[in-house]
Formats: sequence, structure tokens, C-alpha cells
Amino acid sequence: MDQLILNISPPEKKTFDNYVFGKNAEIVATLKDFDSKNCGFQIIYLWGVEGSGKSHLLNALKNPLIEKIEDVQDMDTQEHTKLFNLINEIKSNDKKIIITGNQSPDEIKNMREDLLSRLKWGLVMHIKPLSDEDKFKVITNQSQERGFYIEEKVIQYCLRHLRRDLHTLINTLHALDEWSLKTKRPITINLLKELLNKKII
Repeated sequence: MDQLILNISPPEKKTFDNYVFGKNAEIVATLKDFDSKNCGFQIIYLWGVEGSGKSHLLNALKNPLIEKIEDVQDMDTQEHTKLFNLINEIKSNDKKIIITGNQSPDEIKNMREDLLSRLKWGLVMHIKPLSDEDKFKVITNQSQERGFYIEEKVIQYCLRHLRRDLHTLINTLHALDEWSLKTKRPITINLLKELLNKKII
């Protein structure tokens, strides 16, 4: 029953304003332009490692006319065909599409060449990994949005001893919050170690 903690979804809305962009300010500015009606380009391929914030940025786009396709590297042959046709349709109808993946177009394997060329038709943008300072800011912001306090030393412990991708760090944050409420104890390194020992996170 305790492991259900990790199924908790973050309550906060994903916006450009609460995205910690680190060295990706230019990408955020470009996506804001892409979200407008007067943008001069139709296709964006956005790639970066897992946990770099691709889904956050897609959710921040509010224009309902923009098609959003995630994790292109996981698609099968049939899905590749559908995406190829969708890109062609969007291109001919002056619509927009943004596609995300974990790799650059040149690194994606088992994808038909004509689809790879379509991914390069528009802008190809690489999300640079966040620094530890940026990740610290993300965790602090999330804790404030969820209405609880987490000490700096607990965050530093997470950055030193856990997987360093944002997905793991944010899930840990949510688990700590829930476990703290459940046990009526403050969030401390000992509480974090207890969760780790119980294999809840």
C-alpha cells in the first residue's frame, strides 16, 4: 500500500513561468514564439535526456492548434508511418507540430530515412541538462508550490545519493511529502533514509 505514494501526480500547472530553464532560455523564448499565432515556422523537434523537462514545456504550450508528439524514439513502424503522414499534412495545411525525443535525429535508430528528414525540416533544439544548482531550485520551487518546507541539507543529500534525473528527484519529493503527512513527522534525512530502506522510493 505504501508504494502507491509514487503514483501521486504533481498538482501544479506546467507553465513557462515555473519552468527552471538553466541554460535553455533561448528554447523557452522560441517556444513562446511558437505558441503564438504569428510564428514563422511549423515544425520543432525538441530533444534531451529523460527528465530534462520536455513534457513540462509541451504542457506549457496553450495553442490548441499545435500537435504534440512525445518520445518519438519509442515508436514502432506503424506509428512512424502515422507520424510521417501527420507531418506532411501539417506542412501542407500551415499547421504546427512539436515532437520530442531522448536523442538527436542522427542518433535515432530503426527509423525510416524519410521520417528522419521530416524531423529536420523545422527547428531542432537540444535541451541542455540542468546543473545541480538548477535542480536545487526546481525542488525548492516544487516544495513551495505544494505548501511544505524541505531543508537544504535534505535536498543536497538527494543530489548526492539518488539518481540525479529530475523525474527521480521530483518523485522523491512527492513521496517525502506524503510520508511526512502520513507519519506526522518533519521531512529530514532520517525520514528520507527510512523511505529508501523501505524501498518506497
